[in-house]
Amino acid sequence: MEAISTSPKGLELGKLKVVRGCLLQRYEHEPFISCLAGFYSCRWKRYQRRRTEPGKCCCKMKECVFFPLLVGAFCFSVVFLYMCYEAKNDYNDFDWYTYGNLGFWFLWSLVLLTVAAILFIYITLLLVLAMCLLAEGQQLYLHWSHKVGTFLVLGFSITPLIIVSLFWGDQWKNVLLSFQITAPYLHIGAIAIMVLLSWPVALHAIRADKKVVQVIIVGPYLALLLFLFLIPLGMYSPCIREMGTLGPKPALIGHRGVPMLAPENTEMSFQKTIEHGGDGLETDVTISYDGVPFLMHDSTLRRTTNIKEVYPNDTAQNAALFSWDTLQELNAGTWFLKDKPFSGMGSLSRADQNQAMNQSIYKLSHFLRLAESQNKLVIFDLYRPPKNHPYRNSWIKRTLEVILNESGIRPHLVLWLENTMRSFVQSVAPGFQQTMGSKAPVEELLLDNIVKLNLAYTEMSSEDIRRYAEANITTNFYVVNEPWLFSLAWCSGAHSVTTNAVHTLKNLSQPLFLMTPQQYNIMWILTDVTSVLLISLIFALHWWRERSFSCCAQDGGPMVESGTYNKFRRELSDMPVVIT
Repeated sequence: MEAISTSPKGLELGKLKVVRGCLLQRYEHEPFISCLAGFYSCRWKRYQRRRTEPGKCCCKMKECVFFPLLVGAFCFSVVFLYMCYEAKNDYNDFDWYTYGNLGFWFLWSLVLLTVAAILFIYITLLLVLAMCLLAEGQQLYLHWSHKVGTFLVLGFSITPLIIVSLFWGDQWKNVLLSFQITAPYLHIGAIAIMVLLSWPVALHAIRADKKVVQVIIVGPYLALLLFLFLIPLGMYSPCIREMGTLGPKPALIGHRGVPMLAPENTEMSFQKTIEHGGDGLETDVTISYDGVPFLMHDSTLRRTTNIKEVYPNDTAQNAALFSWDTLQELNAGTWFLKDKPFSGMGSLSRADQNQAMNQSIYKLSHFLRLAESQNKLVIFDLYRPPKNHPYRNSWIKRTLEVILNESGIRPHLVLWLENTMRSFVQSVAPGFQQTMGSKAPVEELLLDNIVKLNLAYTEMSSEDIRRYAEANITTNFYVVNEPWLFSLAWCSGAHSVTTNAVHTLKNLSQPLFLMTPQQYNIMWILTDVTSVLLISLIFALHWWRERSFSCCAQDGGPMVESGTYNKFRRELSDMPVVIT
């Protein structure tokens, strides 16, 4: 036995056991790869997996076709989630639209955001698993259930984007506006992703046995990386500006008061605006059947009153067809406590709840007296009564009578927005600040004595704001609720904004994301230099690993192979050669 153990054959057998033990240790005890392949492919056992051969494709033909779908689903889910998040400014409008179509109130906007987040997290995890498997040199095989999930993500991401494009096309303008704020930070995120992708790219490029394959792998990667490096050259953000060039903070005009804290268009809502330091009040004016102008945004009373309980047969009737005595019977506050129209409203104090429950429909004359007593600007949309209404053709004159004769408000506090009979209004009330609701050439605006523009925030442009300001025409943008959008309006030079969130925007002492060009250049250069160093290090590490493995050949044995990248079964099948 001793002779056998010291014979060349015995030595080879001992060597074989060592090799087999090393292979088993490497291929059987791989908990990290087992978890990756298990979650991605449902292949938890080693014999179910295959390593990528050097110079070969990372997956079979079917998987090669499906992998771009996985990447595409990820991209669409990113766009869907980004749009849903940036659309938070208009969540209330979306919920109001669904209420008008469905007939009941629900925060569908939060449901949409939650779905977008779940889809993004799911598809991102799949993509991360795929990248980790590629980094480990494993062949990709996506389980059929995940393939179904990928198609669902594609469907649930693309369909809402199409619907938004058809019915709310302005949301794309919102996305473009947001890039003026987020682009510098999205750029850093994109560079970070490219650094992470450099690991599998370097692995498969260095392992490729043909120069053409290496160029196909590395070429697009480097082209995209160079593009990202140069993006800041064409980037513009009004919040990247020199010190001392920032204009004054825009004035805050409460949109129907503070509808996040009190029922909209009620006395309580406007009082809350004043308490939180609002500079102006915005509302909507309708004229009752007997000629009393009152505050109401909707054409019906269904959403913001209890008319369903008091007059259940008249819920669809136009609000202007009710007499003022009938309107006074309705409660305009209980709906607010029941429906909670804004997400993140928080809970009201007991005193505020009691006050909200006792709100009634507010008269225009009382609204104007409140504004006059607090020296607040007022702006309102004036709705023409429907056909067969007694004041159908005299609605402008009736409203002017209330403003000039019944309210006592000083004319310069009124921002007159209605364009009908503007010349008549100017002759009767020359002290009003004439306001236009759309852009127009400066010459036309000056000819009509326009001193302010009231524009949707999607029309925000720092160049237009500056051009109008040079002609002493100020700009107001509506409805601006999110701090990032208010920051953009501030940096762009807006004079005022109409907002649902006076109580939060009042606390901003400076715009978010404000920085000097020097600070941004430093951030840009540091990001690019750091990424170049990390990517170079990753490529060098993979080159060194491959070179080390190729030099680790055993004397005359079959271990002169492709290092750790050979399949376990092939290496085991080569072991009998050692014995022979």
